[in-house]
Amino acid sequence: MAEYDLTPRMAPNLDRHLVFPLLEFLQERQLYDDNHILKAKIDLLNNTNMVDYAMDIHKTLYHTEDVPQDMVERRADVVARLKSLEDAAAPLVAFLQNPAAVQELRADKHYNLQMLNDKYQIGPAQIEALYQYAKFQFECGNYSGAADYLYQYRALCTNSERSLNALWGKLAAEVLMQNWDIALEELNRLKEIIDSKNFSSPINQVQSRIWLMHWSLFIFFNHDNGRTQIIDLFNQDKYLNAIQTSAPHLLRYLATAFIVNKRRRPQFKDFIKVIQQEQNSYKDPITEFLACVYVNYDFDGAQKKMRECEEVILNDPFLGKRVEESNFSTVPLRDEFLENARLFIFETYCRIHQRIDMGVLAEKLNLKYEEAERWIVNLIRGSKLDAKIDSETGTVIMEPNHPNVYEQVIDHTKALNGRTYKLVTQLLEHAQAQAAR
Repeated sequence: MAEYDLTPRMAPNLDRHLVFPLLEFLQERQLYDDNHILKAKIDLLNNTNMVDYAMDIHKTLYHTEDVPQDMVERRADVVARLKSLEDAAAPLVAFLQNPAAVQELRADKHYNLQMLNDKYQIGPAQIEALYQYAKFQFECGNYSGAADYLYQYRALCTNSERSLNALWGKLAAEVLMQNWDIALEELNRLKEIIDSKNFSSPINQVQSRIWLMHWSLFIFFNHDNGRTQIIDLFNQDKYLNAIQTSAPHLLRYLATAFIVNKRRRPQFKDFIKVIQQEQNSYKDPITEFLACVYVNYDFDGAQKKMRECEEVILNDPFLGKRVEESNFSTVPLRDEFLENARLFIFETYCRIHQRIDMGVLAEKLNLKYEEAERWIVNLIRGSKLDAKIDSETGTVIMEPNHPNVYEQVIDHTKALNGRTYKLVTQLLEHAQAQAAR
């Protein structure tokens, strides 16, 4: 299933350190030749300061204890540069490690800068040295130290561009340390800046949104509430437009979130239209599954795609996360996906037919007859299905479902608040842009 691997599309939109977890996953799943993955890792490491790691991979790749002389020399350069930056940032680091001194800081950055300069002889050069030191720590793979220093740097920095770069670095560090709650806070902070900042070009703003969405996948598919929040972010007009324009492959993750998160149904109909529109620019078994069920009503095709979806999920670094339980491992998202995918097929099939043969239904759901019967009984018991089973004829009889007029009015007006808010926001942005000119 390497044909559905999105790593080549994802990597250009990620920091190179964030690509390593993807390569580790691909190596574990053996989608590619092991040597191919090891060479890709070395290529990535060439532009970082993780020289020891590069040396270890070189030894594994070429089955030798010797390493190239340029790696040895680079390691010496990295150690020397690290010591130089550490010395340059030392006065400010010493201040930040002194609890009594830190209490003198206030919310006013300009006051802090003046106080540091007057009382501790710490000026712009030392603050810049802290940024460079934090950046170098990140490149060396010390994500914990980098995150701390970048946080402290942002509290003192008055340059908005440099502060934004530091926030990107802080987000990457928290993701790599798997601090999902903190990473989510940084993600939301970054989103606010991107949405409110005046970019030199709209293209730069779109690109920033695309980067943000790619980076967010690490968080959303690991955070407890992530599958709801990915819909909140990706389904916003500005972000969905960015996906359709420059990153249609992200539709895989939004489609998966919609399938495993049934509470978001009001937005689901509009998303199906997007899937239909983008079929020529991007499709994979997950998006094709939705097209089969909701656009083409091709239930045989949906059954086939459902089997392919399982392989796609198992081989996707974000969707195929394994959880070890006792002596076996499982992929929770795969199980949820298949359960809800069957429900999608079943619900759509039931809207078209009033009496359904159980054998045919079992085939459509890719289940054995007894499994399908048990599954439908559980749905009826759980009040998810208004139907009854005729055991003599082996059929499911759907109860007539007459739409309630009041419910229809509520459904049609439910999104009115959100659409009004979007319209007002767009008008205000347009007025601000006109005033800026």
